Parts: sequence; C-alpha cells; structure tokens
Amino acid sequence: MDDNRIKEILLTEEQLNDKVTELAKTLSEKYEDQNPLVISVLNGSFMFCSDLLKKMNFPLELNFIQVSSYGNSTESTGSIQISGNRIDMKGRRVIIIEDIIDSGNTLKRLTEYFGTLGADTVETCVLLDKPSRREVDIEPDYCGFKIEDKFVVGYGLDYAQYFRNLPFIGVLDETKI
Repeated sequence: MDDNRIKEILLTEEQLNDKVTELAKTLSEKYEDQNPLVISVLNGSFMFCSDLLKKMNFPLELNFIQVSSYGNSTESTGSIQISGNRIDMKGRRVIIIEDIIDSGNTLKRLTEYFGTLGADTVETCVLLDKPSRREVDIEPDYCGFKIEDKFVVGYGLDYAQYFRNLPFIGVLDETKI
C-alpha cells in the first residue's frame, strides 16, 4: 500500500484470515443445528461477513441491514438510522455481524430492535472492539480483536466511503484527510 494517509498496518491480511477462521469454527460449533438468521450490517461488515460465511459450515439465512452513525466523519454522530430490514424475526436466533464496536450505541440499538421484532435470541459477532470508547453497557458475544482508540480503515471499514478495499486494517493518519 502506497497511500501515505495510512500511517501503520494494524492487522495484516494473514492475521485477519486466521481470526475469521477461528470465529467461523466457534460459530459453526454453536449453531450447527440451529438455522440462524445472520444479519450483516452494511456497509462496513461486508468483507468480514463474506469471508466468515465462506468458512461457516451450517445452514443459515442471510440478510443485510444498513445502519448509519458516522456520515463523513471520524466521530459517530450518535444518531443511528436503520434501513433494509424486511424479514420476519419472530422466534429466530439472530447473529448480527458487525465490523467494529466502539461507543456501542449501534450494536445496542440493533440488539434491542431485533428483540422488539420478536427474535428469540440475538448475539453479536464483531471483527474489532474498541472498549475504551464504550458509552453504553454492551459487549460483543464474539470478537476478533480488541484494539486501541485509533481510527482504522480497510477490510470493509472506511473513511468517507474510501479505503474499504484494503486487504488489511490500517490506521488512518487523520492529519492527512
């Protein structure tokens, strides 16, 4: 990567692949006979979810939901907008796949939302966790990596819709944007 706006590679493509394999194995063992509904939170989790699903070997249903809280900023606006849910949740076991949890507002809101729609259980699987940024009481059920409070991009994560195509997780140099 030749982009000088990435000041360091935090997680390599190999590290990501190894962790996704580990998470897929754990989820496969738990859900092998459960036929869960997997919900990928767009846009950030699409790469993580795609790689994860390829390695999960059990029947599941997949749906996508779009949630927005950042806009074109490096800070969450705190306002969460949900769109794209058109599936019956009643009695379903739901697994939310998310790229990153920091404040926790988005994941908490989604968990509560699916609960009000009648989901039997709602579990969360995140690639990255920034626990130092938590504003609400929520912890992911499954987590790839805990990271420090740095603005990261790549592997689906973006800044203003850019950098999603990087095969690694990099730290964005905010002085150069």
